[in-house]
Amino acid sequence: MRWLELSVEVDVEAVEAVSEILGRVSAGSAVQPTRLIRDRDDELAASEDVTAPYVITAHVADTPEAGDQVEATERALWHIQAFGLRPVGPLRVRTVDDADWIDAWKRHYVAQRIGRVVIVPSWAEEELSSGEVAITLDPGMAFGTGLHPTTRGCLELLQEVQPMPDRILDVGCGSGILALAALRLGATHAVGIDTDPLAVAASRENAARNGLAGQFEAREGTLPASPAERYPLMTANLVAAVLVALAPSLAAHLADGGVLLVSGVIEPRATEVIVALAREGLRLNDRRDGGEWVSLRMEHGA
Repeated sequence: MRWLELSVEVDVEAVEAVSEILGRVSAGSAVQPTRLIRDRDDELAASEDVTAPYVITAHVADTPEAGDQVEATERALWHIQAFGLRPVGPLRVRTVDDADWIDAWKRHYVAQRIGRVVIVPSWAEEELSSGEVAITLDPGMAFGTGLHPTTRGCLELLQEVQPMPDRILDVGCGSGILALAALRLGATHAVGIDTDPLAVAASRENAARNGLAGQFEAREGTLPASPAERYPLMTANLVAAVLVALAPSLAAHLADGGVLLVSGVIEPRATEVIVALAREGLRLNDRRDGGEWVSLRMEHGA
């Protein structure tokens, strides 16, 4: 069978957003650095150079529908530039022949453990240890599979919220992973909002797959300036520019004494996000640094 290989060269800030877009039309995407930094003390060791671009690759079956999928991907890549992300290159497409690549990729994908939360692909089985909770989520399903540092940072901070509040609002819910994790950890009701209808559909599907459809409400739209309801726990895994713009609305939706977990922030812009939220009466309580990425726990308080 013939496949179309889609690839995009992007800045580190856009890695997860572009991975999500390619994941909509494929079974998963791969992220590769374009430059490595050699360790002066160990010539065999190297680390990713986060100042250089990354290349994100995905594969789509070369069928009559492929043209529409490529066109939709190009439109989505164009739209994310409105979020003020750093450079995203053009979509490159080439034909490849490798009928077995999907099955081979699945064989090598294993469950991901982030603290007590275990993310398990639907085709696999995983034995849980005492205290662990599982979320069935396939790689490539909208935004967030638990692999990217922004998702990991949010999940780590989420597990430290004690006791877990009964209600959570997930802004930019994507795959729904953060809301689903909160429900597994003890929340009773979650609301997720996203401007992307495909992300909303993926969230609903994932909630149903995990037996949580009755506790999870996914809505298409943006966060209103005036809240109809305030929440004791909120998550927002977005990007720095969007978090700064939404700071007043995020604070307005947070209940007194509530916790706001934000991520998708590259380290050079962390202070900008913290200051924007501090202007709205929120203070920094904790942070997680994962390479170039920062996740923050903000709370109401002086």
